[in-house]
Amino acid sequence: MPNTMFLVLDMINDLVHEDGPNGKKGYGPILERRKVLDNTALAINKARAAGVKLGYVRVGFSPDYREVASNSALFTGAKNAGLFKLGTWGTEVHPKLAPKPGDYDIIKHRVSPFYATRLDVILSTNQITKLVLCGVSTTGAVLSAAKDGHDRDYDIVILDDCSAAASDEQHHATLEMVSRFAAISTAAQIQFA
Repeated sequence: MPNTMFLVLDMINDLVHEDGPNGKKGYGPILERRKVLDNTALAINKARAAGVKLGYVRVGFSPDYREVASNSALFTGAKNAGLFKLGTWGTEVHPKLAPKPGDYDIIKHRVSPFYATRLDVILSTNQITKLVLCGVSTTGAVLSAAKDGHDRDYDIVILDDCSAAASDEQHHATLEMVSRFAAISTAAQIQFA
């Protein structure tokens, strides 16, 4: 799949690290029970072995949160909690999934990885036609990437066992909805070569 990019969405310490703010609550128990980080590490290794390009998408803001709109309930909540500050441990990718030289680092200030980022330029420059997606949350970044990617004419694959939402019900309902325009796979099933 030389025209494929694997996008790892918001797998940052503030959201997925066991010592982060969501480690004992929030996504933490779901990620652990579903082995999302281990599954994602497997998928990343398979992609690297096949020569597939990787893009790490990270939500983050300046220390003064100048990019947060005052009417955004989602991101003003993060601001009030002191989350997603660029340049801090919280916005680094979980060490199990660590980027390597040559991987793409895409910073976003909204839910969609396409909105006001350099993702479009990276994809067109690399002649990408297919996106493999995983991350947190299924209902947020993954859903937005799938919908926006589909509308930009990319083939979309979502890795079920490498993604999570606030509940299993939300996760499964989102995957059922997007299966109309995206293929659903797993870390074990995906064939990058």
